[in-house]
Amino acid sequence: MPITVWRTARTSADAGRTIGARLAYRLVSAYSRPRDTVVDCTDDHALSTACLAGRRQHHPGRFTNGPSLLIGPATEPAEPHPTDEQQQYDDAPEMSAWFGDDLTDPADPTGSPQATGLLVATWPLDGNEATNRVRLACLLSACARLLRPGGCLVLIVAVPAGTIATPEDFGPLAAAAANVGLGYLQHIVAVTADTDADTFVYHVTDDELLALAEETVGQQWTLTHHRVHADLLVFSPSPVTPPQRRRSREGGERRG
Repeated sequence: MPITVWRTARTSADAGRTIGARLAYRLVSAYSRPRDTVVDCTDDHALSTACLAGRRQHHPGRFTNGPSLLIGPATEPAEPHPTDEQQQYDDAPEMSAWFGDDLTDPADPTGSPQATGLLVATWPLDGNEATNRVRLACLLSACARLLRPGGCLVLIVAVPAGTIATPEDFGPLAAAAANVGLGYLQHIVAVTADTDADTFVYHVTDDELLALAEETVGQQWTLTHHRVHADLLVFSPSPVTPPQRRRSREGGERRG
């Protein structure tokens, strides 16, 4: 599976968020069209701002204890206070410098205004393994019914900042998706560290340095690996191949 790298460095405004603003805009821009329905099952419904800016219908989603997937009504744009609106303009990133004008592309005239073009959730869906499996089955079943042709399910592997990286096998997840007709389309590495040309710079925080010092008391050398990226797993409905019509023989002699 080819791996694509996105540069989605975080800013100070992204502190405490599961998904940074740059990654949210990139997801909406790349995997949905204007007027598409976007179902946002992230922990803090991080795609709402990007969806409203790009004329997408943002619907928050969440799991119940059942578990069932509940999809709420479309998010309405909030009425900003004049001072808040001015502050927002002052702090707003230059999206065109990131991705061009993808968020303002014309709508696809062949698509339905209510078509679900994108569903995004964080992975795992629950910390308990059994509950996670049940929720995954529910999510995949919903995607098989809701996603339009060419629509995408994106699972963002949620790893807290500073967590030591460990290998993870996504094979069973891809197999479960294939069972409901969702193909494994793409694996994206969204780099959250600051970037300078092709160099990724990770600045260690004071808390991480203190934790590392406590873990390595009495050791002369040590090696540690912290995640500076998020893995994005992209799935899409497999195209339906129309049945081939049997060709009838034209001309020639009948044998018999």
